[in-house]
Amino acid sequence: MADAPGAPARTAPLLIACALGIERLALRSGAAPGPVTILRTGMGPQAAERAMARALGDDPSASDAAVVATGFCAGLAPGMHPGDLVVADETRDAAGRTVCTGTDVLAAALAELVANRPGRPGRAIHTGPLTGSGHVVRGAERAELRATGAIAVDMESAATLRSAVRAGPRPVAAVRVVVDAPEHELVRIGTLRGGISAFRVLRAVLPAFFEWHRSLLLPRR
Repeated sequence: MADAPGAPARTAPLLIACALGIERLALRSGAAPGPVTILRTGMGPQAAERAMARALGDDPSASDAAVVATGFCAGLAPGMHPGDLVVADETRDAAGRTVCTGTDVLAAALAELVANRPGRPGRAIHTGPLTGSGHVVRGAERAELRATGAIAVDMESAATLRSAVRAGPRPVAAVRVVVDAPEHELVRIGTLRGGISAFRVLRAVLPAFFEWHRSLLLPRR
């Protein structure tokens, strides 16, 4: 239905999807400037796919929502550190690939946050393919995934974005915070410090998501 003449233009809502309760806690710390939903999908690709299908199918107001998949990830590239940011230009897994929307806008918004808040969020921003896995990746498997060109891995982003575009055309993006990396694996001493760093970064990045969303200027159907 078209808006009435003279009525303010309506824009599609923003749905931010994460897997874990601690991620949702971080994301709820910022005030939203518009219609924003934070969805906890549960852990793993199957849970993410089911949660997205329900969220986008059961709520008519969310049918055209722009979607950001976010939370923590494992970095694959040497030199990554806990607290670094990963902006996906595509997500991929065994089921296929999903091209992300407005990667440059999102990376620029995050870079501005980094510049204006030294040390927060993250020391570096990495852009490239984000791959999916059904389990925590360590050791040799991490190197194998890196050899495919992926720069980071998580369990939900690929399934989240695939499910989102399957429900209807929409802008999608994925931003992850590195919680462990080749030289900083979760099994090593220092994990707690890395987790705290990643939590603080995730809590700080919401303004970049809102800037990305504003840039889309998508009218409701």
